[in-house]
Amino acid sequence: MTNLSRRIRTVSDKKEAEIQRKIASDPDAPEATDEQLAQAKPFAEALPDLAESIKRARGRPAVEKPRQQISIRLDPDLIEYYKKTCGKGWQSRMNEDLRKAAGLKKAG
Repeated sequence: MTNLSRRIRTVSDKKEAEIQRKIASDPDAPEATDEQLAQAKPFAEALPDLAESIKRARGRPAVEKPRQQISIRLDPDLIEYYKKTCGKGWQSRMNEDLRKAAGLKKAG
């Protein structure tokens, strides 16, 4: 069973009929006609400026000096120590400790 199939809940016919009745009775949100659907445009085509601003706003903001990914071999007990004492931020803490040991000021 896939994750998606675990998340999809089935609705009984009685519940589905109730949902459809409520949709049909909502005067503020009438169901779109076939003509309206045929004229519909994709969001990015209908509102390109807004779509572009949303696209730019996604994700983390760019940083002036991004950290570099490297590969380094460390003793297992050292890694375990940082993971246990620092939790989720163990790599950042290790970076801070290395900066202190090297006598470097805090980045940023």
